[in-house]
Amino acid sequence: MGRARDAILDALENLTSEELKKFKMKLLSVPLSEGYGRIPRGTLLQMDAIDLTDKLVSYYLETYATELTMTVLRDMGMQELAKELQTVVLRAHFVDQHRQALIARVTDIDGVLDTLHGRVLSEDQYQAVRAETTNPNKMRKLFSFVPAWDLTCKNLLLNALREKQPYLVADLEQS
Repeated sequence: MGRARDAILDALENLTSEELKKFKMKLLSVPLSEGYGRIPRGTLLQMDAIDLTDKLVSYYLETYATELTMTVLRDMGMQELAKELQTVVLRAHFVDQHRQALIARVTDIDGVLDTLHGRVLSEDQYQAVRAETTNPNKMRKLFSFVPAWDLTCKNLLLNALREKQPYLVADLEQS
């Protein structure tokens, strides 16, 4: 999924040297999701855009690195650049790339729905998906809500799939 890495690099290369410095400072204080650590300050402050992109992706993997980059850009008041980054990445998200395979191959849709209920899916959406009679139809119904989702929602779906269908996700990531 090199597209996310390239998109992060493009965003960081569009920053002036002062903006890049500010980006790194904000990166040191932005709240991180549970389970993630900070890039050490001494290492971070010396990096150019290329090195910073590599460090972000190696520390946080592409999906969370992208989300974190967008958060910091928004905190800096650079909404347009964050939106451009999101547009590029949403086109390349795992959930979008593997839609057809997920519809055909997900077998524990109820477990995925339970994980998403209340976080991504409303009660009505949850019930609408559960009302479908086959797993492929349930997945199609779930995917009918995806166009309205942001990166965080898609990541929650991906995490639910990783938890409930780890072998399927691993197989699709290697394809």
